Amino acid sequence: MGRTDRKITIGHLYPDLLNLYGDRGNIACMEQRCRWRGIDAETIEFNTGDVIDFSKLDIVLLGGGSDREQAIVCKNLLEIREDFQQYVEDGGVVIAVCGGYQLLGKYYKTEEGMIEGLNLVDIYTEQGNGRLIDNIILKSDLAKMPVVGFENHGGRTFLNGNQPFGKVLYGHGNDGKSGYEGVVYKNVIGTYLHGPLLPKNPQICDYLIQKALERKYGPVTLEELDDSQEQAANESICRRYLKE
Repeated sequence: MGRTDRKITIGHLYPDLLNLYGDRGNIACMEQRCRWRGIDAETIEFNTGDVIDFSKLDIVLLGGGSDREQAIVCKNLLEIREDFQQYVEDGGVVIAVCGGYQLLGKYYKTEEGMIEGLNLVDIYTEQGNGRLIDNIILKSDLAKMPVVGFENHGGRTFLNGNQPFGKVLYGHGNDGKSGYEGVVYKNVIGTYLHGPLLPKNPQICDYLIQKALERKYGPVTLEELDDSQEQAANESICRRYLKE
């Protein structure tokens, strides 16, 4: 495929602490799907203590970690909250997975105490009894194919009326009761789905890439890729768990 002069820069926040669920697989997927289209993609890793210049970033990945690691990261995040919030409100693209999803909100209340969130999205999380662990399938407005993944979380996240990432067709979702999973706010997606998320769901990956390109360059049409293998895997998962 021919080269273009388009480039996106991905910021991977705190991979030294938040990388429980194969988050680098999400990075690799975004990079490769850009390369196949001739789009230059660069990833910058920001570890704890590093200075983050959000003005140079087009997509931000905030991954998952344990409660202890989240508490450590939170201190770093609160120092950059104002810059991060400005990035989000300006349409910056964010994909936040599991622990990163919880940190987007006001707080995460655990048995060990309160973890203050970034308050970028009006949501909050409280630890529940037992963990919500299962394969999970969603119907999301952001993709034509069902969104598939795996969830493993003790927190129950409440959306306060915000738009969910999807409706749960199989699995638990945000709290095991509402029937919804994740959150969408502006160009931010927060979700408990990992496995990792993007290689399993190329349409979500392309949604993030397109939003990043449009913010930077204006209207854009992404070249279609051959996702026949991903579609076959998706159909197999849906047949297995939805039994339709």
